[in-house]
Amino acid sequence: MQFTGQENHSIDLDDAAKMTANYRNAHEPGALLGGYFSLEGIKKILDQSNCVGIRIYNALSDDGDEHFVLVGVKSDGEDLHGGEIAEIEYQCPPYCPTASPLNGTA
Repeated sequence: MQFTGQENHSIDLDDAAKMTANYRNAHEPGALLGGYFSLEGIKKILDQSNCVGIRIYNALSDDGDEHFVLVGVKSDGEDLHGGEIAEIEYQCPPYCPTASPLNGTA
């Protein structure tokens, strides 16, 4: 598949809130709901030559903790695995917003 970097990923809030609620309902309390990555961390990935987007992988550390791994993607759909890769997210929980329909607090 070819990617351009112009793909539309928009979703309205009601649909997004329903999908995240479905996820929460399918998992135990305290499960990883999301993660924060800084603008600078994302820019380092996107600023790489030939990068048109980001792929997010679910990952487990050796001790079983869940994480997200972010890597740049080229237009041919291949990962830029030889470049900048991000993982050290601020996980939700505990770093969750206090009033968001996407995590069930609003």
